[in-house]
Amino acid sequence: MVETTIKASLNLLALAGVEPYKEKKGEEYMNEKQLTHFKKILQAWHDQIVGEASRTVAHMQDEASNFPDPADRATQEEEFSLELRTRDRERKLMKKIESTLKKLDTDDFGYCESCGIEIGIRRLEARPTADLCFDCKTLAEVREKQMGG
Repeated sequence: MVETTIKASLNLLALAGVEPYKEKKGEEYMNEKQLTHFKKILQAWHDQIVGEASRTVAHMQDEASNFPDPADRATQEEEFSLELRTRDRERKLMKKIESTLKKLDTDDFGYCESCGIEIGIRRLEARPTADLCFDCKTLAEVREKQMGG
């Protein structure tokens, strides 16, 4: 799980063309340099999703065929259905990315919405849309499990 998170984080950083942020001793949390770092990451992620959506539309238009064989038609419909489910998840993620970009502009980015402490650079690099610190997120997941959700 941790290795997967590290790979996903590095992929996101590579997508944005940035290196993992190197904090300097005594550096103020969420200074201009850090905010710019995260803005680049979020904007690159946003642009990637927009590009994927455009490619999906083009692909579906190009591949839309009326196959005479019912099995071929069913296969194509299943592929399209899977693509659309993926795009729907990405659409929801886009809203979260856009909301996070607004937080960057209002100086609310990087702080836990539950307890107000710093979320942390590494956690934000792994999941730039995180709005809870590690402890509050863990607690929320435990509560969700207990509620059967």
